[in-house]
Amino acid sequence: MKCQILDVYVNIRRWGGHVLLAICDVEILGKTLRDERIVFNVNEGFYKGLKMDVDEAVRLIDQSTIVNMVGEKIVMKAMEKGFVHPEAILKICGVPHAQIVRM
Repeated sequence: MKCQILDVYVNIRRWGGHVLLAICDVEILGKTLRDERIVFNVNEGFYKGLKMDVDEAVRLIDQSTIVNMVGEKIVMKAMEKGFVHPEAILKICGVPHAQIVRM
């Protein structure tokens, strides 16, 4: 039996033909990230959903029209898989954040 580490929270919302996927690393859920210009709340109401392995979460990106992700594990894995360009990653207090929008 394979041991699975549950790295991220995934929240999926559907409306019309759109799918919004919100993903965050488990350890930053509920935290507020602050730097000189940005205050970013990793809000439980937006991000908290199913807890799953980061690889499983990245596979959901293909099925989504809008993806909002925050955290080292999820953003780096999405970049590694070619979903996010390194220059599209915003760091807030050193924590990576990225978005994908498909029209």
